[in-house]
Amino acid sequence: MKQSSYQGLRDRIGDESRSGLRRYQDLIVGSTSLGYTLKYELVTALGGMLPGAAGLAFRAWFYRGLFRRAGSRAVFGAGVTLRHPGRIELGRNVIVADGAILDGRGNTSPTVVIGDDVVVGERAAIRCKDGNIRIGNHVGIGEGAHLSALGGNVLEIGDDVLIGPHAYFGGAGYRFDRLDESIRQQGHALKGGIRIGPGAWIGVNAVVMDGVTVGRGAIVAAGAVVNHAVPDYAIVGGVPAKLIRSRVQPPDAVSAD
Repeated sequence: MKQSSYQGLRDRIGDESRSGLRRYQDLIVGSTSLGYTLKYELVTALGGMLPGAAGLAFRAWFYRGLFRRAGSRAVFGAGVTLRHPGRIELGRNVIVADGAILDGRGNTSPTVVIGDDVVVGERAAIRCKDGNIRIGNHVGIGEGAHLSALGGNVLEIGDDVLIGPHAYFGGAGYRFDRLDESIRQQGHALKGGIRIGPGAWIGVNAVVMDGVTVGRGAIVAAGAVVNHAVPDYAIVGGVPAKLIRSRVQPPDAVSAD
């Protein structure tokens, strides 16, 4: 099996022949430049937990210089974790709330692109592990939501999407065909990622699995587990998710069944 660059990154981090600084740069900073590493350390150490208006002003001014590109009027709450920010692009008026994680790990640049007027809720995580994440404009990402793209997968979120608290997108399953190797050793079974159409609404605690497309204007009910494509304007719910009705039908046109 061809080794992914993410697996190569894991091997480099675990290589004890490399210095601790190099491994730290691979895992957290995303650059082997000593100057950029010192800048990253200084800015995040001084401003990461600075409270109140002073902290917001400090991070709005200095955090922007860590990203590949950052539009105007970005706001960063206290305790935001940045990993490989040099591979992340932010649009205008992006709000990243307290405790959120922006992780751009990978070998391409940019790995994460976030559009204009996006809100990333408290303790939400946007994690790229050698995948690509594209988030459109006017997207709301709820508290504790987890969005990830792994090993070449792509996560695409259209404009005007609502993502409820603690929703989970992505990750990947594992191969398990062989019995002479552990499941961990057999590697991931990737299906290409996830695509969420414009105007969709993903409910609280919903799970959208790798390989799924959710259509334009669709609604995924709270707690649903989506493992197949959802048509445009459909409403789905349950485990696994099933069609409840279409938004283009009046509710009284659907049978009680």
